[in-house]
Amino acid sequence: MKVKKAIIPAAGLGIRFLPATKSQPKEMLPIVDKPAIQYIIEEAVSSGIEEILIITGRNKRSIEDHFDKSVELEMILEKKNKQNLLHLVQDISNIINIHYIRQKEPNGLGHAIYCAKTFINNEPFAVLLGDDIVSSTGRPCMKQLIEVYEKYKTTILGVQEIEKKNVDLYGIISGKKVDERLYLVNDLVEKPSIDNAPSNIAIIGRYIITPDIFEILEHIEPDSEGEIQLTDALIDLRKKQPIYAYNFEGKRYDVGNKLGFLKATVDFALKREDLEKEFMTYLEELIKNR
Repeated sequence: MKVKKAIIPAAGLGIRFLPATKSQPKEMLPIVDKPAIQYIIEEAVSSGIEEILIITGRNKRSIEDHFDKSVELEMILEKKNKQNLLHLVQDISNIINIHYIRQKEPNGLGHAIYCAKTFINNEPFAVLLGDDIVSSTGRPCMKQLIEVYEKYKTTILGVQEIEKKNVDLYGIISGKKVDERLYLVNDLVEKPSIDNAPSNIAIIGRYIITPDIFEILEHIEPDSEGEIQLTDALIDLRKKQPIYAYNFEGKRYDVGNKLGFLKATVDFALKREDLEKEFMTYLEELIKNR
């Protein structure tokens, strides 16, 4: 069965970006002139995904507004003969069929995924976390995972190697390398200490998951903070089916982190033909005069 549906959890409070996120979703913070979540959705679309469910929470209405049709704005742009901007706005509202459901309480990533059970309807599905943007010069990150899924027909985790000192920030895998970029997962550990980490191979916000996960999420015990963790459910799922981890190609930005967000902003600005030259000159002068 093809992977046609994707889930984007976007119910978090964005505490690390306060006060900017006091009244607007962190997913709508712009990287140059495009909201962070739009980069995620464009990756899904270019990977062949046909439908997306965004898991939202309170104060997330602007996400829906952004991907909805804006009749008034389109009329003004058309009246002023700003065709380029008009097509840009229209393309956003027509990008893909997007659904929304609200996670009423912040009960963890596993609970957010479980909220999508009816939407998924017993199909394999993609998960793209909004804190991770991946820039790929070739195939999009999710496309790479889908191609691996089509070969193995089981759950695939997107991973990359990280610095050992940062393992306590991620879910970490241990596994047997079966191809140049592919591991058969033996175990997963959520945010281990440096001394207890089985490797430095971290799960990086991209998953293909089989629908068997929903039965596990329905019955799994919450963690010590009362949250249902996706990693815990994946550990149980591995007992029932093989799980693979694919070290995808592409540069990943943690835009849920201030420094990662700034790096993404600089790098994406330098990729823009209309900004690259002047922005690079500014950066060179800034560094020279510090």
